[in-house]
Amino acid sequence: MTFVIGTAASLAEQPTANPRQEMIPMLDPDVRRVLDGTPIAHLASVLPDGAPHCVPVWIGTHGDHVVILTGPGTRKARNLRRDPRVALSMTPPDDPFQPVVVRGRVVEWLDGDAAWSIVDRLATKYTGQSYPRGEARVVAVIEPERQQVGVG
Repeated sequence: MTFVIGTAASLAEQPTANPRQEMIPMLDPDVRRVLDGTPIAHLASVLPDGAPHCVPVWIGTHGDHVVILTGPGTRKARNLRRDPRVALSMTPPDDPFQPVVVRGRVVEWLDGDAAWSIVDRLATKYTGQSYPRGEARVVAVIEPERQQVGVG
């Protein structure tokens, strides 16, 4: 993250390549440690009728974003394309009583080679093998908006 020191007037005059850049939160190091491990996360999305939909997912990081994989036509993919809000709940495998919660939005969908490199990285992390190529897979890239470690 870049910090700029100056007056409000001088800051307002400075153009930025990405005006939202300062608003993109970095992953908390404790959250990243759990995400880089092998937790089974539970992803909550919203069904068309407004009811919650919650499913277990493999999870990881891509820069300061959270990533999950799914099939392009699954219920969770359809939910997240319609309403990108998501909540993720997980615990580290070595401390099942330490809750980690991330809320955010799907900001990008990856497919093709870009998706498969992440899919294979997640599959290898969880199973020790690349993901089979028999089914189409996509990756949801999630921008975290709130992160919490522990009960709060």
